[in-house]
Amino acid sequence: MNASDRTPADLLRSALAADPARPLVTFYDDSTGERVELSVATFANWVAKTANLLQGELSASPGDRLALLLPAHWQTAVWLLACSSVGVTAEIGGDPAGADYVVAGPDALEAGLACSGDRIALSLAPLGRRFPQPPAGYADYAVEVPGQGDRFAPFVPVGPDEPALVVDGMELTGAQLVDRARADAAELAATAGDGAGLRVLSDRAYDSWAGLSAGLYAPLAAGGSVVLCRNLDQLAPESLAKRVESERVTVRPAS
Repeated sequence: MNASDRTPADLLRSALAADPARPLVTFYDDSTGERVELSVATFANWVAKTANLLQGELSASPGDRLALLLPAHWQTAVWLLACSSVGVTAEIGGDPAGADYVVAGPDALEAGLACSGDRIALSLAPLGRRFPQPPAGYADYAVEVPGQGDRFAPFVPVGPDEPALVVDGMELTGAQLVDRARADAAELAATAGDGAGLRVLSDRAYDSWAGLSAGLYAPLAAGGSVVLCRNLDQLAPESLAKRVESERVTVRPAS
């Protein structure tokens, strides 16, 4: 990727400029049989729409904090890059009571009500379906995001030294996040033996830096892609071997 990239949003812009058609995130949920593949262009479009929702509809701005209460999922990856694009700090598993915004999945809706700011709920159902009825106290992401603009421009430029992510009890600036992702990408590429074609299969949870890096940031920093698997323990070993082959996985970090 571009050596001048200093924020996660920079990494995505470089990926889009390099090859918008290549896969970036391929998501499996082995409890439902769901498979979703997002090219760089499609992923970037979701990020732009979500960033416009944050900035335009919710009036989020740099310095705001968002408690992200979601599992490893392609829509979680979208929210992480959208927050970085606006300058909002994503707090993984953060305390909703201390956050300006909360984004929650079905298992965290009750906890998220502690947030006094705007609350967004995701059904995490296949095909990004909406809730049959929006959960009380929440706006439904699947209802709110489709009408947002396909291009995003921040009202205020987001600098590399501004907070971007809170995980594992540490706060990372955009530049620190990118540096860590590049270092992890180099390690993965060495393991794979093919940095140019890095394709990572990860079933790590998105509740730690290790999970976020393997499942999003390191492949993005390497100009590679990720096969993000949820509920992989429900897949038979022979089916996993077929997935690794069919998806052309080059490295699988230990769970």
